Amino acid sequence: MSEETLAQLATDFSVLSLIAVGGAITVLPEMHRSVVEIHGWMSGAQFAELFALAQAAPGPNILVVSLIGWKVAGSAGAVVATAAVCGPSCVLTFAVSRIWQRFRGARWRASVEDGLVPVTVGLMLAGGYLITLSADHSWPAFAITVVTAAVVLATRIHPLWLFGAAGLIGLAGWV
Repeated sequence: MSEETLAQLATDFSVLSLIAVGGAITVLPEMHRSVVEIHGWMSGAQFAELFALAQAAPGPNILVVSLIGWKVAGSAGAVVATAAVCGPSCVLTFAVSRIWQRFRGARWRASVEDGLVPVTVGLMLAGGYLITLSADHSWPAFAITVVTAAVVLATRIHPLWLFGAAGLIGLAGWV
């Protein structure tokens, strides 16, 4: 682990922090591009594994950032990446919320809020697509992902049941 790596991690994740409308998951494709494609700190499969681990663990979705930092530069990397993602966005959120409250009754405020919804959903879908491409290396695995996503969207079945079923299919060697 070098100081240069920690500085690069801090810089990249600080910038992502400021554009993460809807949370860190919305900038997942850019995180992937940075750590996998630009810096080569890990493979796409390793990135997908860290994302899966973060999603399976209890707690906030931001855990993926700490895991990426840890993979890149150990415990110092985890601290730096987490602070870089949380710090700038917290300061920006505090400042914007103060201004936002001043314009509580403004008509444009509702339009801005309504406009950010599709942006957030689109960013989240892009992240899901990227993880699918990184994790699924066969047509059966891709089909399981698509079916799982469709069932989650169309029913009230808890996703853990679907993940368990997919895991059993994988253990049986059908994928």
